[in-house]
Order: sequence, then C-alpha cells, then structure tokens
Amino acid sequence: MSKQSFRDLKNEIELKSAEIDELALELESKNEEINKLKLYSTRLKYEKKNLEDKLDTKIDYDKARIKELDDLQEKLAEKDAIIDDKHDQVKYLRTLVDDYKSQIKTTSEELEIQLRKISKQYEELLHQKDLIIEKQDDMINNLTKSNEEIVKSNKTNIISLKLQNEKYQEIIDNLTKTNK
Repeated sequence: MSKQSFRDLKNEIELKSAEIDELALELESKNEEINKLKLYSTRLKYEKKNLEDKLDTKIDYDKARIKELDDLQEKLAEKDAIIDDKHDQVKYLRTLVDDYKSQIKTTSEELEIQLRKISKQYEELLHQKDLIIEKQDDMINNLTKSNEEIVKSNKTNIISLKLQNEKYQEIIDNLTKTNK
C-alpha cells in the first residue's frame, strides 16, 4: 500500500476519533440537561408544598374566624338572657340583637361562600399541580428514554469505531511490515 493510502487511513482514524469525542461531549450535554430537569422538578414540588402550606394556613385562619363568629353567637345568647331581665331596654336591645344576628348571618354566608370558593380553587390548583407534575414526569421519562437510546447508540458507535480502528491498525501494521 502506498504512503498516500496510509495517510488516508490515518486521517480517517483521526476523523473517527474526533467523532467519538464529539459524541461523548453530546452525551455529557444530554446528562446535564437531564440533571437540570430533575432540579426543576424538585423546585416545582417544593413550590407545590409551599402553596399547600399557604392554603392550609388560610383554611385554619377561616376556621378561627368561624369559631370567633360562633363565640359571638354565644355572646348574643347571653345578651338575650340579660334583655329578659331588663324590661325597660327590651325593644332597644332586641333591635341590636336582630341587627347582630343579621350581620352574623350575612358574614357567615359570605364566609361560607368564600370558603367554598377557596375549596374549589384549592381543588383546581391541586388538579393543575397534578397535571403539571404528570406532564413533567412524562417529559423526564421521555428524556430519560431518549438519553438511554442515545447512550446505547453511542456505545454501539464507539464499539464499531473501535473495531474499525483495530482493523485499520492491523492493516497499517501489515502494511508497515510489508513495506519494511
């Protein structure tokens, strides 16, 4: 074999080595991308937990407000007993009690409506969160599968290139021996 053919084979080996290096860099890049997605998923789970904690706090606050309203209802009952004892203030105090009851009822109804809205929003948020997590899990699974396929393909290519490299090395060795 001529020196030109030898140089061509050597150049082709160098090209194949460069291709192997390029594939290794691409694999490393894909691994970094997967790690970033895993971090993003973890951050979303943390944000979900924070939202749940905030919602729990809001629900606890609303429950405390309802308890305060129940306590206020009890105080009104006590005032009714006092009104029975004080006949001269009955009409005035009854009007006040009726006004308080009306306000409490209105406030209770408004709070119930708000609580229903909050519960509905919470359910919607949980549903949206579940959809987001499901989509992210699908994306991560797809990326992981894609990465595994790339890794398998790269391993196959590397093995093939190594075998070709060994064949070329044998040819070069044989040519070198023949040319000597």
